[in-house]
Amino acid sequence: RLRLILISALQVDKAVFFSALITVAAFVPLFTMQGVEGAIFGPMARTYGYALAGALIATFTITPVLASLLLPEHLKEAETIVVRALHRLYNPVLRFALVRRVIMVVIGIGFIALAGLLIPRLGNEFLPHLEEGNFWIRASMPMTLSLQDGETATRKMRLILLKYPEVVTVTSQHGRPDDGSDASLFSNVELFAVLKPLDQWPRGMTKEKLTEKINTELERELPGVSFNFSQYIQDNIEEAISGVKAVNSIKIIGPNLETLTSLAKQVRDEMSQVRGITDLGIFPVLGQPNLNIKVDRTKAARYGLNSGDVNSLIQAAMGGAVATSVLEGDRQFELAVRYPSEDRDSIEKISNIKVGYQTSNGANGYIPLSELATITLDTGAAWIYHESVQRFIPVKFSVRERDLGSTVAEAQERIAKNVKLPSGYRLIWAGEFGDLQLAKKRLELIVPISLVLILGLLYATFNSLRDSLLALAGIPFAVTGGVLALYIAGLNFSISAAVGFISLFGVSVMNGILMITYYNQARRHGGTPMDAMLHAASTRMRPLLMTSLSACIGLFPAAISTGIGSEVQRPLATVIVGGMFIGPVLLLVVVPPLQMLFLGKKNKKEKMAVER
Repeated sequence: RLRLILISALQVDKAVFFSALITVAAFVPLFTMQGVEGAIFGPMARTYGYALAGALIATFTITPVLASLLLPEHLKEAETIVVRALHRLYNPVLRFALVRRVIMVVIGIGFIALAGLLIPRLGNEFLPHLEEGNFWIRASMPMTLSLQDGETATRKMRLILLKYPEVVTVTSQHGRPDDGSDASLFSNVELFAVLKPLDQWPRGMTKEKLTEKINTELERELPGVSFNFSQYIQDNIEEAISGVKAVNSIKIIGPNLETLTSLAKQVRDEMSQVRGITDLGIFPVLGQPNLNIKVDRTKAARYGLNSGDVNSLIQAAMGGAVATSVLEGDRQFELAVRYPSEDRDSIEKISNIKVGYQTSNGANGYIPLSELATITLDTGAAWIYHESVQRFIPVKFSVRERDLGSTVAEAQERIAKNVKLPSGYRLIWAGEFGDLQLAKKRLELIVPISLVLILGLLYATFNSLRDSLLALAGIPFAVTGGVLALYIAGLNFSISAAVGFISLFGVSVMNGILMITYYNQARRHGGTPMDAMLHAASTRMRPLLMTSLSACIGLFPAAISTGIGSEVQRPLATVIVGGMFIGPVLLLVVVPPLQMLFLGKKNKKEKMAVER
């Protein structure tokens, strides 16, 4: 018994060891993820790696010991009714496939081509939005709005939101918080609306429809106010990543604020023509009323004054000057004095501020400020955004009822065609789309490296480049299954779906390794190539289907779930279910003929070399 256990372990030790290493190598892209996607999927990759390491140690230490203690001396292998039925169904199909191997390979290539045609039809997004059960609405009002008028508008926003039965409660924040941690103006209002669970909503109502209804009414009742809809956690993450209080934004970078504003209006007008773009608006950088007082030095000198004297007077009259200190117990307060507001609320009144001077005979005289300075009112910079020591203006937008990738692609095409950027000005796409582009570039670099690493481990397993490449043959079929599943489910390609595809790499290669390992063992025992492949595929059919079906059954609830938090896991689970359901079928039917096309040639060459 011990000898049989030892022989059995030695038959698969190399394949199992390298299969585990290859599975870990397939997860290399997950280990390199950064930002939000790294925080979400990094722990999964590390847990998977630790679990594989523990399983590998147990396979070579604990499992043989337990087998020697628990397995009976004489064990008779008996197949169940289901397995026997599968063999009766699969073996004729396999024989037909091996005889008509070219036809089967063409059929397999056809499936891959079908997936290739479907890929452009899949939408693109960074990560599916987690449903938090709330609204975080940001309202941008005109910058010249007073605190009192802004409070009236804020109260009206709350009342509009509370009219909807799906809304439980609404809280608002007008201006900046008391602790000063989020610098803002009176023109900024943020509203937090808690929603009822979805099962308590009226039939047919969705969050997208509710968002559209609320947004339409808010814009109708409060003209001139721009609204942006997000969720509480989502909004904070997006602002921390992009530096802009919006789901998506275009940062127009350049030195001149007037030119930036003009370009932002052109970009906004072009994006307003793109289907799917909502919550479109410009974060204004101009609009702050400025009172310009330019002192005429010549006129001031006639009265024995200089610019500093006049400026000090203006500062005291308008902003106040500390006159004394007031003691109230142990506390001390500085007492500032200035003109009453009714004496400084217009240019005419400010022009009449009296400036003191000494006459030629030493007496005190007074002259209106308008005699010494030119006073004008214009608008200047109200808010200046900086990134990498460069000024920029954000154009915010959201995407609804359309995928992010195709929407932004259309917007980019229109902007590139119709908006001419002067020298020294450029555009940066920030927010979700910027994160998506960075993640895709990182995956485009890391995934090929991971595949090369897998190929190197396969070569170390077989010491044959041909066998190594054939072991990779299952990957396209697994990917085909994942693409078909995404298309049928109507889901977009996202980083979550990419993680699902990466997860399929290791499983597909592991199946390929074991298939070729069994084939090579049968060939060493003197079987013909046909018999060896029949034995390898038939032997691997049961464990391959068992592994695939267990994964499909385990992840199927996640693939169809609709509860809170399911948005991120659904694309991942859908890809794995599709890849593990369709991929193994193609692997069992198409890959053996494909391997026979090349392994058969290899065996003929070996036979000819032996005969010589």
